[in-house]
Amino acid sequence: MDYTRMGRSGLEVSRLSLGCMGFGHADRGTHPWTIGLDEARPIVRAALDAGITVFDTANMYSHGTSEQIIGTLLNEARVRDEVVLATKVFVPMGPGPKGRGLSRAAIFAQADASLKRLGTDYIDLYQIHRYDPEVPIEETMEALHDLVRSGRVRYVGASSMFVWQFARAQYTAAMHGWSRFISMQDQYNLLMREEEREMHPFCLEEGIGVMGWSPLARGRLAMEWGAVSDRMQTDEYGKTLYTYDEESNREIVAAVGRVAQNHGASRAQVALAWTLHQPAISTAIVGPSRLSHLTDALGALDLALSDEERKQLEAPYTSRLPVGF
Repeated sequence: MDYTRMGRSGLEVSRLSLGCMGFGHADRGTHPWTIGLDEARPIVRAALDAGITVFDTANMYSHGTSEQIIGTLLNEARVRDEVVLATKVFVPMGPGPKGRGLSRAAIFAQADASLKRLGTDYIDLYQIHRYDPEVPIEETMEALHDLVRSGRVRYVGASSMFVWQFARAQYTAAMHGWSRFISMQDQYNLLMREEEREMHPFCLEEGIGVMGWSPLARGRLAMEWGAVSDRMQTDEYGKTLYTYDEESNREIVAAVGRVAQNHGASRAQVALAWTLHQPAISTAIVGPSRLSHLTDALGALDLALSDEERKQLEAPYTSRLPVGF
């Protein structure tokens, strides 16, 4: 495993992170493809054995049960103080003013609930899942800073928003001497590269690490275009992604297949290797639901793509509206 810093922060992270959205009770929340504790255990164990140190979840994943599962497994392995445990806040978890959003009341209530589910007394990286236009950014940033000062959170990060929103949050924190975001978790893959226009240059300039989510484009880059997995058939949110310019997408997926064949590698390895090569990326999030998925992803770390191969992969891309915010 290779390691780097999260941007210019002091936090060391593995180049691959284990995304835990696929862990949870299938009858909770909106992810019916999830796997339970016993099925997740060998995947987490293999991730630890491979040197993965970043485990990313969210309070809303399977309505809290993802946090419960990853917290249980990390505590079973007695590695809590050796890993970076990341979770998120924003999406509704229940009725009332403390069950959703980024108000001070909601952030404190949801942080405490996540700590309880995770079975820990601190969160390494606490991320706002989206921007909340209904709450003053000063209230949100001060609340996050107070969590850091209290010791319940070590670092704060953000996910999927417009650059002006992210910049406003950063400079609000800077003006008040509050904790700033060390990371941006955004959608980034060969089928969605819009973050290259503004978000990634901003992060590079400001020393903010990028955690790329969905590097395989919800599995579309891991198989021939038009093939369907069980998850694709039940992932209602995923059906809203990667629908723009199907001809361009088809050509990109075909290019991935050609490069993979030339290397004797899998399509997933090629897509991941491309993502890891990008200068803004500190760590790419992989979300395996099978042990073989993780083993395959780890192979991307040893796959070197030539400049010509990267050009082949990138050439069919067309401008598109950003989605996933």
